[in-house]
Amino acid sequence: MPESRPRAWRRARRAPRHVSLAAGVAVLALTAVGCSSTGSGTSSGSSTRFVQGTGDISRAAQGHRPQVPDISGGTVDGKTLNLADYRGKVVVLNVWGSWCAPCRAEAPGLEKVYQSTKSKGVEFIGINTRDLAKDNALAFERSFGITYPSLFDPQGKLLLKFPNGTLTLQSIPSTIVVDRKGGIAVRAAAGLTEEKLQAMLAPVIAEKS
Repeated sequence: MPESRPRAWRRARRAPRHVSLAAGVAVLALTAVGCSSTGSGTSSGSSTRFVQGTGDISRAAQGHRPQVPDISGGTVDGKTLNLADYRGKVVVLNVWGSWCAPCRAEAPGLEKVYQSTKSKGVEFIGINTRDLAKDNALAFERSFGITYPSLFDPQGKLLLKFPNGTLTLQSIPSTIVVDRKGGIAVRAAAGLTEEKLQAMLAPVIAEKS
């Protein structure tokens, strides 16, 4: 899907250039012992501007949403997945790693929301990153009872396809909600509670396709 350059997205503040560069160096130094909470992006294309909502949640109005990229590949459990097959559904994309404490904290809530919304045409897809072995990711899914699929992206190559400021290597966990037309409607650059995720989803579910 082509990447758009919406004007309506606004961020509350822009980090100084020296801060962004420092964050980039810090990301390269990360190991499997912690998570980054930086919100700036290094994905391809121009920077996406968000309308800052409550806390770490940002939204884009209909008609001003960047399109989610075409991503596909192998899943943690050895199957294949193509995001294009989910067009017409509301999709929650969540970036996570088994090494990430906030990812572990939010995992049970994500599964609960998945179970409570799939009858409304909502699908969940994880993107597992920085887990060099699938065994760790599989153990995470078993431990938290995760039943939706996750693409296996140990090097973050899939994340680099997303518009700047949506899903990035610098912010794990991150979650976006994709509308039925493939537009990125909402993003959260932090771990989510069940209640926050429900609040992200509800307006998008209610939209007319």
